[in-house]
Amino acid sequence: MKPLSLLIASSTLLVTSLSSAVFAETTPPKTDADMQKVLDALASLNGKPIEDLDPGEARIQPTPADAVKKLLQDSGKSTAPDASISVKEISIPGPFSPIPAYTFTPEGKGPFPVLIYYHGGGFVIANTKTYEASARALAKGAKAVVVSVDYRQAPENKFPAATDDAFAAYKWTLDHAKDINGDAKHIAVGGESAGANLATVVSLMARDKKVQLPVHQLLVYPVVSDDMSSPSYKLNEDAKPLNKDMMKWFFKYYAADPKNPYALPIKTDSLKGLPSATIITAEIDPLLSEGKAYADRLKVEGVNVDYREYKGVTHEFFGMGAVVKKAKDAEDFASANLKKAFAK
Repeated sequence: MKPLSLLIASSTLLVTSLSSAVFAETTPPKTDADMQKVLDALASLNGKPIEDLDPGEARIQPTPADAVKKLLQDSGKSTAPDASISVKEISIPGPFSPIPAYTFTPEGKGPFPVLIYYHGGGFVIANTKTYEASARALAKGAKAVVVSVDYRQAPENKFPAATDDAFAAYKWTLDHAKDINGDAKHIAVGGESAGANLATVVSLMARDKKVQLPVHQLLVYPVVSDDMSSPSYKLNEDAKPLNKDMMKWFFKYYAADPKNPYALPIKTDSLKGLPSATIITAEIDPLLSEGKAYADRLKVEGVNVDYREYKGVTHEFFGMGAVVKKAKDAEDFASANLKKAFAK
């Protein structure tokens, strides 16, 4: 017999799925004007469909971050990074090899609270540079040291390489916070998409292994399930910049055990005892349904969750605060919640 918590959670997920069915019957939602400008700029860079490429080719395609840079350049705006955030490259001992990482430190004396941040890219593509805008925004907004981690990627390093590196980076930061002008008592985890998966998996691993828990989880459109029949997968099957075929491609190369909760956290027996969470989703994103379902299940199992869905924007909108209004709002929302968690 399933544990009571899982039965309750399953019922919650069913209700979420049924309630979401309303929008599953509609046409795909319309993008906001500023979000559409990013998508148009990305299309103008003539990238090839990721799902038609091998991983090596996929990694050199233009990214949404490149589209943002193009928009800024075309409008005559500066693309120079905020000089108030200092950046340093570091190396973290890993279970197999050293883990490259960068620290983003705000102005001030410190020690600062710390956010360990895991980039997106479906466990296969992208890196810390691709998601630098997010790290900078959170370092400034939350007034925290952000440790942005370049974990090992598939298919060269399949599951659980990324999760092992993510957890190793978390444990290292607990032990070496002083070395980066950080406060070991106030460490949070966060990430986008695949990186949000790693953030919540690190929280699960810390709980299960009796390691100090993060004070908070920042989960931006997290990958927590492999259910591609969800309402948002159906509605956003052909969305840009993330679609259903791309997710199939990512899962194929990641080669994770679909029953392992450290691969797909929504499949764990219990989410009790996890840190409080901020969960951000985008309306035009295949991952919307699972992000909402994960937030609902965390709440059912007693975890404090602040959930917010942003209408009219797509997967990858977070970090685009320089050109997308709702991205700036999401960055501010995330930073405010991190500051609250750090203050406790």
